[in-house]
Amino acid sequence: MSQINIDQVVEFLKTLQDQICSALEQADGEAKFVEDLWQREEGGGGRTRVLTNGAVIEQGGVNFSTVSGDKLPPSATAHRPELAGRTWQACGVSLVIHPKNPHIPTSHANVRFFIAEKDGEDPVWWFGGGFDLTPFYPVKEDVIHWHQTAADLCAPFGDNIYQEHKKWCDEYFYLKHRDETRGVGGLFFDDLNCWDFDTCLNYIKAVGQGFIDAYVPIINKRKNTPFTEHQRQFQLYRRGRYVEFNLVFDRGTLFGLQSGGRTESILMSMPPLARWEYNYQPEDGSQEAELYQHYLKPQNWL
Repeated sequence: MSQINIDQVVEFLKTLQDQICSALEQADGEAKFVEDLWQREEGGGGRTRVLTNGAVIEQGGVNFSTVSGDKLPPSATAHRPELAGRTWQACGVSLVIHPKNPHIPTSHANVRFFIAEKDGEDPVWWFGGGFDLTPFYPVKEDVIHWHQTAADLCAPFGDNIYQEHKKWCDEYFYLKHRDETRGVGGLFFDDLNCWDFDTCLNYIKAVGQGFIDAYVPIINKRKNTPFTEHQRQFQLYRRGRYVEFNLVFDRGTLFGLQSGGRTESILMSMPPLARWEYNYQPEDGSQEAELYQHYLKPQNWL
């Protein structure tokens, strides 16, 4: 069995942050990420990188962090009560991109590693992560490309991995109070330790590269598509769903806030602008109605 090597994970995550930032800067063609280094009093720190007011990306953040502590927050022990009383370390890369053009979907991705240790007992460890796509005016070929990229990267790890992690994504990124998915899904997984350490690490490496391969071509295809003020306002309205999910349901947001993480970095996922409208109903037969009727329902895209 391969040995657990946290330093190897941290180095991969830093490199992945660099690669994703470079790919997104190239796709934007104008703006650059600004880096903000920070330290956490209890242990650890990170590199927050934010791009604002680009030619394509209105606001996007790509965060790396590695944090540790002597006591886990309630959001973690509620999910895994056997972790109480253990010291812990968590590291990861997390990103959210909010483009200006409503024809480019918002996108989120993260890969992470967690380990909890106690003298005299075996460590408890796992990987987690995934990526998902939140379109406003979806194009079917983009959604198929997104899911095909996900399926291709999963294939070397098992025949059922894509279907399992796609289903997990559909179920996780679901707004119960709205009875709708956040977008068209992708991959999501947590508590991943079914393989040895090296295989698990190789899987999150594939997911990290897969995000670049899946998202950047969509940006490049749609960034010059003209849009109307009506479409822009619908984009801002739908961004409100993103806010609702992240503040009400997202376990990563809750873990970060409860564990004393850096608030500015945690809430980097929020869109720069969003709006709410009372009792909004899309017009019958409109592109907006198509989003609700067809795309915000889990389905087989391949």
